[in-house]
Amino acid sequence: MSTQGERVVNIQCKKDNIFQFRTTKPNKIFEGMASDMFKQFFLLLRTYFDMFIDFVFSLYWERQRQPIPGLEKKHSMLSESAVDLASKIRNKQLTSEELVQACIERINIVNPILNAVTDERFEDALKEAREVDKLIEAGQADFEKQPFLGVPFTAKESHAVCGMLHTLGISVRREVRAQEDAECVRLLRLAGAIPLAVTNVPEINKWQETRNMVFGQTCNPYHTGRTVGGSSGGEAALAAALASPISLCSDIGGSTRMPAFYCGLFALNPTAGTTSLKGSALRSGREPTMASIGFLSKHCADLAPLTRLVLTETARAHLQLDTHHHIKDIKIFYCKAAHDLRVSPLDKDMLQTMDKVVAALREDTSAEHPPRPYQHRALRHMFTLWRHGMAQEADSFPTLLTNNQGHANGLLELLKKVVGVSRYTLAAILKLLDEQVLPPVDRDWADRTTRELREDLLSTLGEEGVLLFPSAPAAAPYHYTLYLRPFNFSYWAIFNALKFPAAQVPVCVNSAGVPLGLQVVAAPRREALCLAVANHLEARFGGFVPPCTLHPAA
Repeated sequence: MSTQGERVVNIQCKKDNIFQFRTTKPNKIFEGMASDMFKQFFLLLRTYFDMFIDFVFSLYWERQRQPIPGLEKKHSMLSESAVDLASKIRNKQLTSEELVQACIERINIVNPILNAVTDERFEDALKEAREVDKLIEAGQADFEKQPFLGVPFTAKESHAVCGMLHTLGISVRREVRAQEDAECVRLLRLAGAIPLAVTNVPEINKWQETRNMVFGQTCNPYHTGRTVGGSSGGEAALAAALASPISLCSDIGGSTRMPAFYCGLFALNPTAGTTSLKGSALRSGREPTMASIGFLSKHCADLAPLTRLVLTETARAHLQLDTHHHIKDIKIFYCKAAHDLRVSPLDKDMLQTMDKVVAALREDTSAEHPPRPYQHRALRHMFTLWRHGMAQEADSFPTLLTNNQGHANGLLELLKKVVGVSRYTLAAILKLLDEQVLPPVDRDWADRTTRELREDLLSTLGEEGVLLFPSAPAAAPYHYTLYLRPFNFSYWAIFNALKFPAAQVPVCVNSAGVPLGLQVVAAPRREALCLAVANHLEARFGGFVPPCTLHPAA
């Protein structure tokens, strides 16, 4: 059957077979060529625009760059994984008090440069560490129930930690302290971990840089003139600066993976619905959401045991994070261009990073299943699909900004910002305008398109496949430049909209010493595949590269 825009040519052959050759009308050919030319021209302009932005902002931020002090010999254990630190405490090679004290000293060294910590409980943490040491010395510790006994952790400030500031970066909550622990914090405490500090976030976790009107801006330890990402930016800054062994995060639009990418760390965002959000960003834990609790770490080995701690009971029985997958048994797919005109195209460094990883996996995987490219037309709408997903979330951003005491008005706040009296950042105001001024996404179209992409990915990946996907167009950008590139986080956010698990994997650093990496995505509840590929790439490329010099113990 012919369709509009096509003509059918029937050819009678010797054997009376009828073949139908479909040819596009000439005007459609020209329309297609014109469309492709426009896209290429637009992408070229976008590339030059990005280069211009980087040049202009570099004139200021390159002069603001501060180096991170090297790791002192007495703090050398802070370069180790949380799993190894827990093992050393268990085997009495290290005391909890020594580890907590080292973290406190390291935080005091790097935080004046990074501005990551918003509140601390150092004295209480030391007291708890001494109690842990006494318990271990008496042979009364239960390491089966408490696998991370005595290991300190930090959490983004949007997770409630009893007694600590819980402002979510909102001015009207400046003095608010948590009355109880978030569920994820409670579960970490049950596992023996000791809360040490809470860290900076953008207002209600809703921006891709970590900056607010209460605590200011957090800086990237690799280049303090560049963003650390968001919303778990404070966590990423401390972890990369070798000041926190365990970093508790959350992710609704790349909030764990983005800071991990910008700071050269590993991260895992598990399948939506497998973790409880109770007590995180003022949630009750009963809301349907595409957000998940997750962790970022210097070592891939930490991700599975830490993630297991915060899973719901149902998810813990099904995820099987410890399942071993040999790299030759995993089907690899990759995508180097989403063709979403809202986002910047990959720069040369990111393209080379993707090519390097694909080439390595082509050598390491089965000849029967070499890495294959993947593309789907719905990827042209990454931001729009995520925006539709956000519209289905139960929380109200305008109401939360007022601490549930009113309803913030985007246009009014924009006018206040112009005259310098608004209590909110420009990022929060832009979020208000997005919700209150711009028209909503067509629900039927968005639901259908999301479903089509999800079903196609499920069919492609199956039970043994992963997708390598760019983390971002480029390495960590200069502070404030993301106002001019507001959609670039879509490379992460699309997988929140699809509710697929994704791991962030560091691969190398660029010529400026800033980290580069990519995402490994799998079908829901196939996190073990993401981690298997992440582990392989860590061994292949070396994993985390610290932003400062190391001084190993003699």
